[in-house]
Amino acid sequence: MRIKAAFLAITAAFTVAPAQAQSPEPAALDTEITAVLTKWMAENHVPGMVFGVVKDGRLAYVKAEGVQDTAQKRPVTPDTLFRIASMTKAFTALSVLKLRDEGRLALDDPADRYVPELRGWTYPTSDSPRITIRDLLTHSTGMVTDDPWGDRQQVLSQSAFTAMLRAGVPFTRAPEMRHEYSNLGYALLGRIIANVTKAPYRTFVEQRLLTPLGMSASGFDVLAHPKDKRAIGYRWENDAWAEEPTMKDGAFNAMGGLEVSAADYAKWLGFISSAWPPRDGADTGPAKRATVRQIARGANHAALFHRYATDGDKQCPGATAYGMGWRVITDCNYGTVLAHGGGYPGYGSHVMVLPEYGAALFALTNRTYSGPSQPVWDIAALLTAKGVLVKRVEPVSPDLAAFYTAAQMVWTSGNIDALQGRTSMNFPMDRTAANWAKVLAETKAKSGTCESITPISAEGAMSGTFTWQCEKGSIKGTVLLAPTKPITLQSLGFAFEGKD
Repeated sequence: MRIKAAFLAITAAFTVAPAQAQSPEPAALDTEITAVLTKWMAENHVPGMVFGVVKDGRLAYVKAEGVQDTAQKRPVTPDTLFRIASMTKAFTALSVLKLRDEGRLALDDPADRYVPELRGWTYPTSDSPRITIRDLLTHSTGMVTDDPWGDRQQVLSQSAFTAMLRAGVPFTRAPEMRHEYSNLGYALLGRIIANVTKAPYRTFVEQRLLTPLGMSASGFDVLAHPKDKRAIGYRWENDAWAEEPTMKDGAFNAMGGLEVSAADYAKWLGFISSAWPPRDGADTGPAKRATVRQIARGANHAALFHRYATDGDKQCPGATAYGMGWRVITDCNYGTVLAHGGGYPGYGSHVMVLPEYGAALFALTNRTYSGPSQPVWDIAALLTAKGVLVKRVEPVSPDLAAFYTAAQMVWTSGNIDALQGRTSMNFPMDRTAANWAKVLAETKAKSGTCESITPISAEGAMSGTFTWQCEKGSIKGTVLLAPTKPITLQSLGFAFEGKD
């Protein structure tokens, strides 16, 4: 009972108001979700898998399929431990940001200030900037992408890692020219954390992130974890599963060494997603909400993104950039998405966080590089289409509401008298009162009678849009307030769209 009470307390601490209190639970779609998962597992020869949905700060749904090991055929459960590979990088990045908050480092500090072995490195050009901590966080170091080499460095000893760094590494280009994924770069962040804290990297993560979140089953010393709780890792070759060797904790743990259960990982995602939206109130997590939100600030190396879903290349494209331990995607429907995969000998995983929905989805598997991004994104689409996940509505500020009322009066009266003394200095310069009356009359003639009582949709505290259904079409309207005190109106729009 004490464990359950502690979990409920942790969940409550990171729960914010639901996006829509009456939305159905994911379990209502259990049959459809299970079909997606089992089909994908069969097609990809995956022995075991656990899938979860975190909604409004809690593990709202979990589905375990298959086995932890192929010999004894122990079934996967929500407590089964999986290595999450590169999804570890999110913990590393937040640890660096915590140290920044504590004044123990700065993101634009050169990395060699904290790792002296880097000071003798030969850069590719004489005008190359020295690698900074920010470069390491955003994979902008100029070092070559190192999958799958980096995955096999997990067991490297700290002394061997020191010797590697002292010898220097070849560059593929000058730092800060483009994004190129580097496991070595995140291993370096682990060394920076260790040198700054004067303790092993894993100690900081376990004591400052895992323990406060109640992630008591998770950690880096996988050989010390109960064997009957661990998912054994396999690769698929010669039409059979072959067991991968279990890699012990080593010098590259900061890039991919964490092992978690679904029950534990949900606590992490509940904490991460609780950072949105910005708000007043207690800030009790292991890192400040504003600090967590900084992980979504992608580096200036954006690229075209096609969804990982089935037929994702035929769906609306988006943009992606690497933030800090997360891929940051701008999606036409979901808005901001934080996503990351994890590929490792014996394991594959994927996570997506939907900050604007207060939700996150994840899947963990025990087959080499079997990244389950497709089923995660397919199920996200299913849950949004069925109203299980609902985008949070931006609250309408009192100022925006007041000026929307004035906009309705302007439309009804056919003049801007209701705005007298309430506009910014540009407003009468951009269109005179006489021309406002003329444009309003012309627009009303085109639209016919309109239902002008639809609520305004806020885009922020200072701007919003509205749509009125009219006799001959619709009015698409905008209200934009000015950055003045007192608040004034800088722009108002009534655009008519005829019926097809």
